[in-house]
Amino acid sequence: MATYKDIKGTSIQVVSSDPSNPVQGQIWYNSTSGTLKGLGFTTAAWASGGNLSATVYGNAGAGTQTAALSMGGHPQGRTATEEYNGSSWTAGGNMGTGRYNTAGAGTQTAGLVIGGQNSTVSPDVINNTEEYNGSSWTAGGNLPAVKRNNAGAGTQTAGLSFGGTPNDGATNEYNGTSWTTGGAMTNGRFYLAGCGTQTAALAIAGSGPSNKTEEYNGSSWTNGGNLNTGRRHLAAAGITTAALAFGGDTPPSGSPGSTPTEQYNGSTWTNTTSMSVARFAFGGAGIQTAALAFGGQGPPNTAATEEFTGAAPTTVTLSGS
Repeated sequence: MATYKDIKGTSIQVVSSDPSNPVQGQIWYNSTSGTLKGLGFTTAAWASGGNLSATVYGNAGAGTQTAALSMGGHPQGRTATEEYNGSSWTAGGNMGTGRYNTAGAGTQTAGLVIGGQNSTVSPDVINNTEEYNGSSWTAGGNLPAVKRNNAGAGTQTAGLSFGGTPNDGATNEYNGTSWTTGGAMTNGRFYLAGCGTQTAALAIAGSGPSNKTEEYNGSSWTNGGNLNTGRRHLAAAGITTAALAFGGDTPPSGSPGSTPTEQYNGSTWTNTTSMSVARFAFGGAGIQTAALAFGGQGPPNTAATEEFTGAAPTTVTLSGS
């Protein structure tokens, strides 16, 4: 039978060691240490990571916080790829086509870059896709139409491209070989952020509906919860029921980058700890509780990387004996 101590009329369980899986709100008395303990939470925070090798913006991101890809970007339409290991960036294989204002999906060893813009060629908006195997890029299937300022989600063999310029709300699905047309978004938009999978994706903010979210189920889009701060040129990470949106700029054009960070639970966005470096038009990767922001416009433009760690449960000491 468990032993309890009375604290202001409340019975607290006495244990000789802390429970291995405490639940939110649980309090106990550790008889070995003579302390009252409970389950608390750490504070969400952004911390500096390793810098990209050069200042870049309009780049795409993919992967996780400890295994990320930065693809392309300004100036002009870089072919460069950089790989992040959780502390520093190193050069990866160069893309066949330089691009900026592009979309990314997949992982560090199975990445996908989709559409974009290259001001050194004519026409400067492109429709090609490239696939990364962790060391080199090969050509993939072409989008049905040229696209820039679009968002990406999913994997290399089950990818999604949505929104972008032209502003038609188009959605395209990739099977590892070719693109087919999916359901169009309710609100056409560009300079948006995206995350999730091919059958469960989020389209977040952008030019036009700057605070609106839409959710994709593999065939159609429906409206989700609105961001607290409308913006465009932002980045996102996570899945439809646990997403993170960060940075961006506020229309009209020319406004500086921002730092707000919001988290989504599948219906509502709530504010959390802001980034240290204001930025827009940058790469993002990761999940809601372990995200990555890299590069971007400011002012000033930046090569900086920041790592987000979400609030997490932790045992805290409430008082001594």
